[in-house]
Amino acid sequence: MKSESRRRSLGEPPHTPAAAGSKMHHCSDCGKSCTEIAVLKRHQRIHTREKLYHCEQCEKSFTHQNSLKTHKRVHTGEKPYHCEQCGKSFNRHSSFKRHQRVHTGEKPYHCEQCGKSFTSHSNLLRHQHVHTGEKPYHCEQCEKSFTQQSDLTSHQRIHTEEKPYYCEQCGKSFTQQSSLKLHQRIHTGEKLHHCEQCEKSFNRQSSFKRHQLIHTGEKSYYCEQCEKSFTHQSSFKRHQHFHTGEKLYHCEQCGKSFNCKSNLKVHQRIHTGEMRYHCKQCGKSFKYQSHLKVHQRIHTGEKPHYCEQCGKSFKYQSHLKIHQRIHTGEKPYHCEQCGKSFNHHSTLKAHQGIHTGEKPYDCVHCGRSFRLKKLLQEHQRIHTREKPYPCEQCGKSFSAQSALLSHQQSHTGQKLYICGQCGRSYVYQSSLRKHKCSNIQP
Repeated sequence: MKSESRRRSLGEPPHTPAAAGSKMHHCSDCGKSCTEIAVLKRHQRIHTREKLYHCEQCEKSFTHQNSLKTHKRVHTGEKPYHCEQCGKSFNRHSSFKRHQRVHTGEKPYHCEQCGKSFTSHSNLLRHQHVHTGEKPYHCEQCEKSFTQQSDLTSHQRIHTEEKPYYCEQCGKSFTQQSSLKLHQRIHTGEKLHHCEQCEKSFNRQSSFKRHQLIHTGEKSYYCEQCEKSFTHQSSFKRHQHFHTGEKLYHCEQCGKSFNCKSNLKVHQRIHTGEMRYHCKQCGKSFKYQSHLKVHQRIHTGEKPHYCEQCGKSFKYQSHLKIHQRIHTGEKPYHCEQCGKSFNHHSTLKAHQGIHTGEKPYDCVHCGRSFRLKKLLQEHQRIHTREKPYPCEQCGKSFSAQSALLSHQQSHTGQKLYICGQCGRSYVYQSSLRKHKCSNIQP
């Protein structure tokens, strides 16, 4: 039997038993019986879809006057139904009743197949699609189907590019309200999901679940082509693009293509100039999270990259790679003019200044120019009188590291500079030069 609230919402009078001998009026479409002809007429509008009641503000139409009255509250903002427990207000009595179940825990609608319970009949109907596999909501543009109307509405925004949910703090917009709520945690710093094993926290449940796989070591996704395994399906899908060479994501500004969406998003910051990662210690901003992590090592002093041959550690992996060339003897950068090779690109550039005569580094104090930035920095110490290289044995300080090394030979007595003509050796290179000048024939 139809509930009283349902009757009121349809504009029908409360149900009363038919009086004995009263005439019954029957609906020819569905066979429903009514004691009053007026009630039957209102009911028949369901079948004829006749909508006599029109909203003057938005021109929406309704079959029943009561439905129009309820609809008008959308425009007036009136919410006459108040929850005494939490103070929340509603413009529909049915919405108010459903809300009260949040406090009472009542779930009167049960799924006969799995026993799961729901607070509203509409939620039960949506859930039943899980068992039937029915997807009654179809996208006309791409023919994709959905179990819920709300999912279809959200999906259609992909085609319309509508983003109705805006972040008041940064102005970023989203297609779904849930995406906005997750985004807002970036500003609030809220992280609701905590890992009990390592105490790390996350602002998204999906990120938390992915993180847990690190502890379990589970890798459920296998690549049949190279037998590599992955903990996350998204990582597996990205990996497959390496075999196919497929690059589905294109930058509209420069035409560059990428094999995963995240790489495209990161790339787009080059065009937008967005710097979303900020250092809490010095306030410096970065486009990429990886750059922020590397920068933070300046403050922490962390040097995570170790040379296995000599044990020396470095802040950056690139510096470790350059250092390792000392051990391997690799010199991948070649001068096209003289054929000389170098283990670092910057060293090659500095060397090329010998051929071009270019001296791009100028001293602001005296105007003198230098080929290398390092030589300029050493020179500037003449003006500043800075001597950052002290000798541990005698305390004497020097403006250049090379000068310190030469000085240290005076303590060791080592004579590294040898005259090729007479075999005489010297502690300092300058002494050898003087010796050679004194032996030049007039």
